[in-house]
Amino acid sequence: MAGMMNKLKKLDVYPKINEDFYRRTVSGGIITLVSSVVMFLLFFSELRLYLHAVTETKLVVDTARGETLRINFDITFPALSCSILSVDAMDVSGEQHLDVKHDIIKKRLDVHGNVIESRQDGIGAPKIEKPLQKHGGRLEHNEKYCGSCYGAEVADDDCCNSCEDVREAYRKKGWGLSNPNLIDQCKREGFLQRIKDEEGEGCNIYGSLEVNKVAGNFHFAPGKSFQQSDVHVHDLLVFQKDSFNLSHKINRLAFGDYFPGAMNPLDSVEWTQEQPSGMSQYFIKVVPTVYTDVNGHTIQSNQFSVMEHFKGAEMGHLQSIPAVYFFYDLSPIKVTFTEQHVSFFHFLTNVCAIVGGVFTVSEMLDSSIYCGQKVFKKKMEIGKLG
Repeated sequence: MAGMMNKLKKLDVYPKINEDFYRRTVSGGIITLVSSVVMFLLFFSELRLYLHAVTETKLVVDTARGETLRINFDITFPALSCSILSVDAMDVSGEQHLDVKHDIIKKRLDVHGNVIESRQDGIGAPKIEKPLQKHGGRLEHNEKYCGSCYGAEVADDDCCNSCEDVREAYRKKGWGLSNPNLIDQCKREGFLQRIKDEEGEGCNIYGSLEVNKVAGNFHFAPGKSFQQSDVHVHDLLVFQKDSFNLSHKINRLAFGDYFPGAMNPLDSVEWTQEQPSGMSQYFIKVVPTVYTDVNGHTIQSNQFSVMEHFKGAEMGHLQSIPAVYFFYDLSPIKVTFTEQHVSFFHFLTNVCAIVGGVFTVSEMLDSSIYCGQKVFKKKMEIGKLG
């Protein structure tokens, strides 16, 4: 046992050099100082890499089915009033959301872009004093109000108690409302007067849409939309205008929740209409994205790329309605971002390599300089003897 202990005491991987065989020099001190600085910088770099998470990116096939897609938008139309602006959404499965009002907020803007009024779309309507009943008489105190739908009733007991109800009934029938002044509800609510009062104003519309996770489109256009002979049209006659200025600024457009590093290419994009009317089109490719942080929290979201196009209005074609269209399609490939820390053993290995490598190089440099000095000195002595 004692012999084994003595052998362990003599074991030395790095045996020390006798002091008679080396000498301290200025060049050696400089090399040691420089090596220490380099070692500190490399150590600090490795420490920063260890403390900060790195992101691993992978591409996988998206096999999810039956999910929904949340579209968040914030768009400003400086030359289109809120009273005539509507939002529609539809997809390839045949599902349609026409004149969407839920989760939509509109802000009236003056010519300078200042907010005049902020209201939730479709909420509230002026009270009508003694409105016209469906049977033709005026509302009395002991009666329940039931307004006429002016031929758009589906059942005998259907009632349209507001201008919006009449417009909605007409939309379901595929009709356009050409003269609101002939509708008692619209006349008493001042529908045309409200449009006239907001003439020259702009509108900031923002909110969200919940749609099926399939290819589709959503668009912003003047007038209430309806289907006529399987064609999507808007009742523009009610506004008595030949053209609409659809210049706009996309303050924000995102498909899903925000995640660190997310970039939405349409944010802060402005478009100015130069032709009298037409369709501004954005063709979007949506890429499903999953982001997982270092704590394991997962965010299901999307990224997208986009192409822009403008289609001028064609006279006599119902498809050429003035609108801002966003056509989106889903990529079959999903991107996953996973944050993770470098392991401690990887950090320790790199630090040991830095310390050992820097000191080895410094010793080699110091030895080569010392040997060079000795050779130079020896040559000088030989030269003097000669």
